[in-house]
Amino acid sequence: MHTVWKGAISFGLVHVPVKMFSATEDKDISMRYIHKDCSTPLNFVRKCLTCEREVEWEEISRGYEYEPGAFVLFEKDELEKLNGEVNKEIKILDFVQLTDIDPIYFQKTYYLAPNETGANAYNLLLEAMKQTGKIGIAKVSIRSKSSLAAIRVIDNCIAMETIFYPDEIRSVEQVPNLPEQSNVNDKELQMAKMLIDQLTTPFTPESYKDDYRSSLLQAIEQKVNGREISVAPEPHRTNVIDLMSALQASLEATKPIAQGSSDSSKASSPKTKRTNKAKETVS
Repeated sequence: MHTVWKGAISFGLVHVPVKMFSATEDKDISMRYIHKDCSTPLNFVRKCLTCEREVEWEEISRGYEYEPGAFVLFEKDELEKLNGEVNKEIKILDFVQLTDIDPIYFQKTYYLAPNETGANAYNLLLEAMKQTGKIGIAKVSIRSKSSLAAIRVIDNCIAMETIFYPDEIRSVEQVPNLPEQSNVNDKELQMAKMLIDQLTTPFTPESYKDDYRSSLLQAIEQKVNGREISVAPEPHRTNVIDLMSALQASLEATKPIAQGSSDSSKASSPKTKRTNKAKETVS
């Protein structure tokens, strides 16, 4: 893993020297813009419209437009001093329960490993959080951006989740057409709850695949090999006239397998036995 940041976790007067590593990786397939006429990749040029020439990175500052056409300029070192980048510190402000944080706040996950001299302090914080079941809320600056962060334990590793500030979360009141009150049919509600129960299963991340990426990789291979791309037809969908019919069909499609089924059927989970009825939609 590539080290993306070095610093220390601090809580109270305790400092834990750490190295930071990205816990996730972007597996999106990168594509470039191509000029159709000659198949040449296109470049994006940083061009000054006044000087009419390309501008190198060392000639570039950051600016805030406080009124149309008027800017205040900042150099990189000025911004770093403002956001505390020079401190290289993950400062824990409070300890809270993980369940107190709504998932909407989470941004990106990083793993934190002890620095060469920080193993004892790292183990102390790790074990203390394990036994108390608490996570830390901290402030940190990474790559010129200040952020809140949640410090927690994943397996036997201290991890940091950057999280949004409260004023960065849009209010649900801005969402149009939300119902003012939930008026539902009691029988439909009961059937919906039964359907949720039948579809409930332990979360196993390995069972979810990126179908689009797999299809795109296959299409790329076919094009490279000069073959025609074949696309599977969309499954046939029938319209269900009312919500109750859709719920009933879904419940029937996800019923547990009967005891008298064959051995091969017993080995299959309810999800693998869903019929085309489960694909019916509400018109």
